[in-house]
Amino acid sequence: MHEAGRGTPLALIDFGNGISCCLAAPEGLSINQGIIVGSDAKPDIGNVLPLGRVPEGTLVSSVELHPGDGGRLARASGAFCLVVSHTPQGTELRMPSGKSVYMNDKCRAMVGVVAAAGRTEKPFLKAGTAKKLMRSRGRVWPTVKGQSMIAASHPHGGGRHKHAGKPTTVSRNAPPGRKVGMIAARQTGRAKRAIRI
Repeated sequence: MHEAGRGTPLALIDFGNGISCCLAAPEGLSINQGIIVGSDAKPDIGNVLPLGRVPEGTLVSSVELHPGDGGRLARASGAFCLVVSHTPQGTELRMPSGKSVYMNDKCRAMVGVVAAAGRTEKPFLKAGTAKKLMRSRGRVWPTVKGQSMIAASHPHGGGRHKHAGKPTTVSRNAPPGRKVGMIAARQTGRAKRAIRI
């Protein structure tokens, strides 16, 4: 299945007892393929089983953060986690960011890499395509810098030259409408080099 605001295809899974759900489809999953969910499942593509039963070196996706939450981690297109080892602390996972974490052995995960890897390598080519993507995700697009606006539309606007006309740093307690620019900035620009004597 396709969802407009998502970068990966969804797999509609029918459990046969009247219950069905949508999951991020892994690479290699085909239509009408059988999927097994449970601790007795084999570590094949698409099967869902607890992390404690997944062999070391297996790539998994849609990993649960807490047992029973339905899968929170590694759900973007091309994302996966690597099962490194099984320890007394839990199952060691290498996250997509490269960080290693220990997860509960009862947390479930789907075996395989999420489909649509390399999606971001294709350029948009025209603004209309980017506009449709941003609209499906509910984002404000395109973004216009405040200096290009008139004074009535933005605190940085107005004037013949593209110049803010006042400091772009603003207090954390500034009212709405004025709270634009560098909010509660400790410093702006390049850091000053320490002078050693």
